[in-house]
Amino acid sequence: MTPHRYRLPRPERPWARALPALAATVALIAWEVIARIHYLLYFPPPSTVIARAYDLWFAGPASHAFLTDQALEDLLPSLVRLALGWTLAATLGLAAGIALGLSPVLAALTDPILHIGRAIPPPALLPLFLATIPIGTPTQLATIVYAVTWPILIATVDGIRSIDRAFLDTATVFRLPRRRRLLSVLIPAAAPRILAGLRLSVSLALIMAVVSELVASTDGLGYRLQQAAGTLDISAMWAVIVLLGTAGITANTAFLVLQRRLLRSRQATPTHT
Repeated sequence: MTPHRYRLPRPERPWARALPALAATVALIAWEVIARIHYLLYFPPPSTVIARAYDLWFAGPASHAFLTDQALEDLLPSLVRLALGWTLAATLGLAAGIALGLSPVLAALTDPILHIGRAIPPPALLPLFLATIPIGTPTQLATIVYAVTWPILIATVDGIRSIDRAFLDTATVFRLPRRRRLLSVLIPAAAPRILAGLRLSVSLALIMAVVSELVASTDGLGYRLQQAAGTLDISAMWAVIVLLGTAGITANTAFLVLQRRLLRSRQATPTHT
C-alpha cells in the first residue's frame, strides 16, 4: 500500500481547488507591479488591459446588454463562425468516425487518405481555400471544419473500436435493430472517448476561427487583433488576447462539466437484466 505521505492531494479538497486561482492571482499581481515600476511597451499592466477591454466591448447601454457597437462587430461574427463551424465538424466527424469504426474494410481503404489529411497543418490550406472558396465566412468555416473534424473523427473511431465485445454480442442476442443498437449500445459505450474528442475540438475551433479571421475577414476578433497589432495599439491587442483566453477557458470548463454530468448520469442509470 502506498504511504499516505506520498499521495497526491485530492482534487476535491477546497484548498487544492483554490491553488490554480491563487497562482493566477499572484502572477497577475506580479505582472501589475513590474509593469508599473518598469515601463514595458509590449506588456502593459493588466489593469490597463482590462480597462481597454471594457471600453471596447462592455461600455454599451443597458438596453444592449452593456455591449458596444464594437462588441457586435468583433464578438458576434466570431461566435457565430465558431458555433457553426464546430457543429458542422462535430456532425461530419461523428458520422465518419462511426462508419469507420464499424467497418474494418472501409477503415482500411481510407486509412492512407486519413493519415495524409490529418498530417496537413490546417493553416497551410488557407491559400487553397482563399483561391477556391469565396472569401469571408465560407473560407473561415472551411478552415474551422477541416481542422476540427480530425480530433472528433479519431476519438469516435477509437471509442467505437474499444467497445467491449460483450456489448455487441448482447445486442446481437436481443436482435436489436441497427438504429437502436447504434443509439442504445454503441454510442453510449463509446461516449467517454467521443466526449473527450468533442471537448478538445472546442479549443481547436476557437484557435482556427481566429487564424482564419487574421487573413480572410473584415470583422471578428482575429481581424481586431490584426488591426491592433498593425497600429501598435498594444492594450487593445492584449485585450483581444485576454478575451480569447477567457473564452477558451470558459468553453473548456463548461464542456468538462457537461461531460462529467453526462457520464455520471450514464453510470447511475440502472441496468436491467
